[in-house]
Amino acid sequence: MSTVAPRRFAALKNRDCRPYLFGAALAMMADNIEHVITYWQLWQKFHSPSLAGFEVISHWVPFLVFSVYFGSLADRFDCRRVIQAAQVLFMLVSAAWGVLFLTGKLQIWEACVLLVLHGLAGSLWGPGEQLMLHDFVGDNELPSAVRLNATFRSLGVLFGPVVGSALLLGLGPTRGIFVNIAFYLPLTLFLFRTRFTGHTRDGGVPRRRVGLLDSVRVLRDVRSNHTLVSMIILGGLGSFFVGASLQSSMPIFAQDLGAGSAGTAYGILLFANGAGGVVGGILLEATGRIPASIPAAVVSTGVYGLATVGFALAGNYPAAVALLFIGGVANLASMSIGQTVVQLLAPPGDRGRVIGVYGMSASGLRFGSGVTVGLFGAVVGIHWSLGLSAAALCVGTVIAARYARSTAARPTATV
Repeated sequence: MSTVAPRRFAALKNRDCRPYLFGAALAMMADNIEHVITYWQLWQKFHSPSLAGFEVISHWVPFLVFSVYFGSLADRFDCRRVIQAAQVLFMLVSAAWGVLFLTGKLQIWEACVLLVLHGLAGSLWGPGEQLMLHDFVGDNELPSAVRLNATFRSLGVLFGPVVGSALLLGLGPTRGIFVNIAFYLPLTLFLFRTRFTGHTRDGGVPRRRVGLLDSVRVLRDVRSNHTLVSMIILGGLGSFFVGASLQSSMPIFAQDLGAGSAGTAYGILLFANGAGGVVGGILLEATGRIPASIPAAVVSTGVYGLATVGFALAGNYPAAVALLFIGGVANLASMSIGQTVVQLLAPPGDRGRVIGVYGMSASGLRFGSGVTVGLFGAVVGIHWSLGLSAAALCVGTVIAARYARSTAARPTATV
């Protein structure tokens, strides 16, 4: 693994990577706008904590089931076309939401189908995105690209609630969701212009088979690398116990904690979590002081868990906003460290599959938070379910840290 520290904001200075980062930020913003509008509409129409839990499960189970296979597709095919297919699916889902809102006949089963399709689009996008980043910048500046990509995605999370709330309040859910389709277009169109395929640094698009047995082989190989296992465990812990449940359950917290309009409180809470990710990414990029190491990943994951416990127990709105901000900083640090280490350790021929294994854990296990927070919240209340789940994350992080102490390999690149 390279020991040369990358230039600060190196990926932004790369003329090929820069437009991709901006396009990805807009696409992520569109993703979050759709969540803001649809989650709010589903809560207002059905008032179902169980459906809020299913929103998480249906979105992230495709990552669990298909991440390794979609990683194989990214290894096998032109990543530009793989990502474009994902973006088209995102747009079709938004259009379908708009039609159902327009008719006023939305049923739970229809919502469930669209939520699953949205999750499939996200899981298809993930491995190809990471291969494109490596292709744009190479090994030495990969930490910067991964970190800045995470930061730009956090910008999407940050502005998604703001723009989504504005569309929801200004245009209404139907017009708002149709307008949202336009935000997916810049990334889709840029991929027609760039010469990078995700494989140009490795000699072009490889001609290898995509099969289940080959995916099993990659899983076996990853198991033998203790550093990768440590990153996978830490990513999976955060996903399973907290994951995406914060976003889907935020309307309930906004209603309980809201100062004034619950809709405004909802947007601010989501904004605070996204702002933490953006500030954390900028600080990491500007200082370069946090190494891509297992201890750094452990500490950042632990802080994320503690901040989430505090948010679940917060009795006042300002404290909840502050704790969400802190959690956003810690979550971005943990995620960017894990993704950087995985990319740098992955063999070129299996990079997409290895990224898929990490995505299976760090993204796929987020379905668990739909159970631990969403469905369990229907029984004991959402505050208790989130607090207990975040406490379990803290305990799991301590256990993972003890395992990691016996690991001899330590990455030395900085993020």
